[in-house]
Amino acid sequence: MSLKLKVISGSTRPGRVGPTIAKWAASAVEAHGGFEVEYVDLADINLPLLDEPAHPAAQQYTHEHTKRWSSIIADADAFVFLTPEYDSFAPASLVNAIQVLYKEWNYKPAGIISYGGISGGLRASQTLRDLLANVNVVALPQVVPVPFFPEFINDEDIFTPNEKINEGTTLMLSELTKWANALKPMRA
Repeated sequence: MSLKLKVISGSTRPGRVGPTIAKWAASAVEAHGGFEVEYVDLADINLPLLDEPAHPAAQQYTHEHTKRWSSIIADADAFVFLTPEYDSFAPASLVNAIQVLYKEWNYKPAGIISYGGISGGLRASQTLRDLLANVNVVALPQVVPVPFFPEFINDEDIFTPNEKINEGTTLMLSELTKWANALKPMRA
């Protein structure tokens, strides 16, 4: 049974580093071997702010961008969210992307890699975990924070984590594999 994991880069802000860290995260998922991985950049999805007339639980989408987003999320078994910390919170683009859908998220596990200054984005990851729980996602407590993230990005725009970030990511992916296998029958 092949499990599909979506690595979602949550920031759409110009000058963002999310895609740089997300590329590394996608390669870490591939190296882990527990999932078929797909990288999703919210800037490419370009979702407007909550523009569907019906509640997301009804899945009566009228806009092509929502239908496309729904199909991307619906076939996933698990997620890794990359989130910066904006004013001690996850970015509005990521919050909106989650709130646009409902059933597509249900009974799937998610890990979070957060990045920021001294806190490594931990405040944003906590708000994100709360939101994910409200759409029936099992948000793992094993968050991987990346404090002082610019120190890990070289002149070629390549993210190279330290040993602790690698260890945390391996732990998170192992937990995601367990939860994804356990929750899959609930979605059948």
